[in-house]
Amino acid sequence: MKYLLIINILLFTGGCSTLNGILSKNTVPEVKPIEIITVEKPAPMYHPPLPENVYPAEIKWKVLNPEVMREYVNNYDNGDAPAMAYYGLTSQGYENLSNNMADIKRYIRQTLAIIKYYRDNDSTREDEDNGQQETN
Repeated sequence: MKYLLIINILLFTGGCSTLNGILSKNTVPEVKPIEIITVEKPAPMYHPPLPENVYPAEIKWKVLNPEVMREYVNNYDNGDAPAMAYYGLTSQGYENLSNNMADIKRYIRQTLAIIKYYRDNDSTREDEDNGQQETN
């Protein structure tokens, strides 16, 4: 009775694992080797959308020479002209402004050319487009 009680206690605490070791000859399960395959895939290139087009506001230019300035001052003194502030540029200042605008245009053209180059050379972009044409 004592032996039966010990066997029951062992079976309940150890479960079927103790019988598996006793009954089977192979205690280590068969392990299949794992095959590792490395696939190299380049990371997709990010193509940010181009900024919106620039729509500059209209600018009214008025050239002030001494004759026009005298006429304005006379009309202003008579109360016929509105009080306006005028901004002036020297010819060198205007040349500098023109050169600055030309540099900005050149920079934008070069930047857009670089963006176009990378978009044209991205092979994954053709797969994503699925025949859609790019609009600039």
